[in-house]
Amino acid sequence: MENLIIRSAEPSDADAFYEIFSCKRAYFGTLQLPYPSLETWRKRLSDSPDGHYNLVAVVEGKVVGSLGLGTFPNRPRKKHVGNIGMGIHDEWQGKGIGSALMSAALEMADNWLNLTRLELEVYTDNEPAIRLYEKFGFEREGTKRKDAFRDGQYVDSYLMARLKG
Repeated sequence: MENLIIRSAEPSDADAFYEIFSCKRAYFGTLQLPYPSLETWRKRLSDSPDGHYNLVAVVEGKVVGSLGLGTFPNRPRKKHVGNIGMGIHDEWQGKGIGSALMSAALEMADNWLNLTRLELEVYTDNEPAIRLYEKFGFEREGTKRKDAFRDGQYVDSYLMARLKG
């Protein structure tokens, strides 16, 4: 996609995160609750824990997607593991934003952070996300039944992982 930039998130991106996770499809596919607080996003982006990397996708100056890559720097036996979560603005889903963010995250994980295992959780009914993750080598490792409460009912999640080497 032309005019797409992937960069690290900044505290000044809080308004964009607030907008993304105010979109129904974006929060419906994550563990975020509806009606997010702008102040919560400001705090999250200002106080990221050690080993957590936030990437954003920017098109023509507008943040349209985000990906968080969390690592375990204080857990010696899990230093090789990363955990991924992402959200794409409803208007930008299906346009390559997720692929661009995932490519950037895998490049960072493989070539700079020396991670050999990347894992994530995805609702079993989120078929577009599952296809995206499988495209990048993630495999289903298990199902968490009644894993989350969403829109008045319990939903299942897949545990997925990608192993390098």
